[in-house]
Amino acid sequence: MKLVLITLASLLLVSQVASAGDYVIGEGDGLDIAVWGVKDLTFSVKVRPDGKITVPGLGDVAASGQTPANLQSSLTVKLKELVKNPIVTVTVRDITNSKVYIFGGGVKAGVYELSRRTTLLQLLCTLGEVKTADLKKSYLLRNGKKIKENFHNLFIGGETEEDTLLESGDSLFMPLLMDKSVYVLGAVNLPKAIEYRDGMTVMEAILESGGFTKFASQNDTQIRRNEAGTEVSLPVRAKEIINDGNMGQNVKLKPGDYIIVKESLF
Repeated sequence: MKLVLITLASLLLVSQVASAGDYVIGEGDGLDIAVWGVKDLTFSVKVRPDGKITVPGLGDVAASGQTPANLQSSLTVKLKELVKNPIVTVTVRDITNSKVYIFGGGVKAGVYELSRRTTLLQLLCTLGEVKTADLKKSYLLRNGKKIKENFHNLFIGGETEEDTLLESGDSLFMPLLMDKSVYVLGAVNLPKAIEYRDGMTVMEAILESGGFTKFASQNDTQIRRNEAGTEVSLPVRAKEIINDGNMGQNVKLKPGDYIIVKESLF
């Protein structure tokens, strides 16, 4: 009979751990802790601001930053000094302080509840439209320090090896993308502003502007770009792209670029 009861208790333990998943315990969370068959070691407790809980017979035990399964394993080892073959369960009753904060103007500011193990990429996917955010200037703050900068390669480039596991108290700063367009001016058929797309090239922008006029000096094309507050000019020999297939001249654009096609004097 005793063996059956132990087996049932073990099955209950497994189901509770599975339901807890990879949730990370945070300060302020309410926990239910039970040691099977030991009434004095079955109690509810709140994680203090120092990240610890008080366990009868053990004193202070670190809880913040652990999953329920990790804390359960730790308590099982520690309680062997008090109880023979302890069967411990840890259940998160109240989630109060596992949050990630999002701000910066590029996306809607808010607070995200970490109810389970969550990565930066998973959180970015829940934000919906991020076209107004400057991903290259975004960063992740933890304890006042930048631990991850530039979300572009992760979110747009699919470089998932750059993904980062989030922790309670993390903050995402995502600033507004100040200029989302490129501007095509001069000897093109339809001078216009074009909404920037990742990977857009100078020839794509010119073609979207109706192509060159018959008066265009195709090899006298320039890209004017603001680099750290300084305007730089990048020459483009567009005729070599069209006639010779010289794709090295087909420069990739950045938001805010101005493409200026000059007219031929003859």
